[in-house]
Amino acid sequence: MLRLHYFPSTASFAPHILLEELGVPYERVLVDRENNRHKSTEYLKLNPNGLIPVLEDGDVVLYETAAILLHLADTHAAAHLAPPMSSAQRGEFYKWLVWLTNTLQATLIIYFYPERWVTAGNTAGAAEVKAQAEARVGELLNQLEALVDDGRPWLLGQSYSAVDPMALMLCRWTRHFKRPARSLPHLGAYLQRMLARPAVQRAIANEALPQPWV
Repeated sequence: MLRLHYFPSTASFAPHILLEELGVPYERVLVDRENNRHKSTEYLKLNPNGLIPVLEDGDVVLYETAAILLHLADTHAAAHLAPPMSSAQRGEFYKWLVWLTNTLQATLIIYFYPERWVTAGNTAGAAEVKAQAEARVGELLNQLEALVDDGRPWLLGQSYSAVDPMALMLCRWTRHFKRPARSLPHLGAYLQRMLARPAVQRAIANEALPQPWV
C-alpha cells in the first residue's frame, strides 16, 4: 500500500491532495515535525535530507514533492492527472511543475527561513532577505495570475492535473503575506475552484487545517 509520510501544512499537502484525487488506498504516517521526528534516525533512512514528505510505494521510496506527484500521476495513468507522454501539453506540464518547485517554492523557502542566508545573529540582514523574498514572490504570483487570466479553469487549461495541487499548496503558503495569492482576482478565483474540489476538502479535513485555507 502507498504510504505518505506527512505533517499538516507542509510540502506533503500537494501529494496528500493528489492521493485523495486518485481515490486509491493509502496510509498517512504522521511525522511529528514539532518534536523533530523528521530528523530521527528512522526517518533519515527514508529521506537523508530530513524533509517532509516521503512516499513509500512498495520498494520505491521517494522524496521531493514534485517527484512524488510525477510518480503518482504516471503510475495511475488512467486518472489522466498528467498529459500524454511526448505531447506538447506534457512539456507544459513539466515546465509548470518544475517552475513551481524550483522557482516559486524555492523563493518561499527563503522567505520562511531568511536566517539561512545571512551570518548567524544578523537579524537586520535576515529581515531584509525576508522582505526581498516576499517582493519576489509577488512577482511570481503575477505570472500565475497572468496564466489563469485567459479563462482557463486550471493551470494547464481545461484539464485538471498534478500541477494544480502544487500550485494550491504554494499559494496557500502566502496566506499571511501583505499581498496573498487570494487577493489577485483571477488567481483568487482559481484558488476557490481548487477549494471546491472534494479531494481538497478531504485533505484539509484530514490535516485539520485552520482557516484561512488560502
